[in-house]
This record gives sequence, structure tokens and C-alpha cells, in this order.
Amino acid sequence: MASDEIEVPKDVRPFMLENAEETNLGQKNGAIRQFRYGNLHIREYEDKYLVHVDKVDPRNDPLGHLIHDAPEFLVGLASAYFAGKKVATEVYKVQKNKPFAALGAGAIGLLASIVTGYAGYSLIKKLKEF
Repeated sequence: MASDEIEVPKDVRPFMLENAEETNLGQKNGAIRQFRYGNLHIREYEDKYLVHVDKVDPRNDPLGHLIHDAPEFLVGLASAYFAGKKVATEVYKVQKNKPFAALGAGAIGLLASIVTGYAGYSLIKKLKEF
């Protein structure tokens, strides 16, 4: 649970804002479903709600939300893109005269993208916990 979230047990206070909209935007983190009401992000679990306030509503400003509330996704994507491209380019330069060089370089670049993207995402996620 993120330190900025408030836990509301369902048996203490079963609630749902009347005008809250069910949404797929945001990490579910194991929730049954999630809702948004302005900048309020509500995750529903079997026994509780977890609630926090985002700085930017992703329905109105998706990029702003990523920058201010979920930078780990941007860092993960950027890490994946740049590392994958660099690795694929370098591997292709070395193997360009071999059969299927582009396919092999692309596969290795994809693997590098996955690894570095996850590493970048995880690093920023951990840093946000401090």
C-alpha cells in the first residue's frame, strides 16, 4: 500500500461516491475494480477501499498524470525504447552480413527493452516510496 493511500474497511464504512466513474485508468494492484471522481482514485477490494488523490486526473490530461503521478511508466517506456534501440542497432552492426541479422538484432533489442524498461519502472517505483 502506498503511504499516501487511505484504507477504508468495507465493514466499517461501505461507501461509493454516487458520481464516481468506474475506470480502467490506473494500476489495479489486485483490486476488483477502480473508480475515479475528479482527482480521487478509489480501488475496491473484497474487504476494503484504498483511496488516494492524484495531482492530475488522467481522463483530462493523460500525459500530465504520467508526469506528476506515475513517472515510473514514462521512465520505464523511455528506458525500454532507448536501450532496445541501442542494443538492436549495435548487434545489427556486428551481424549485418549474416542471415537473419535484422531478426536476431530485433529479438535481442526486444529482450533488452523488456529488461531495461522493467528496471527503470521498478527503480522509480521504489524511489517514490521514500
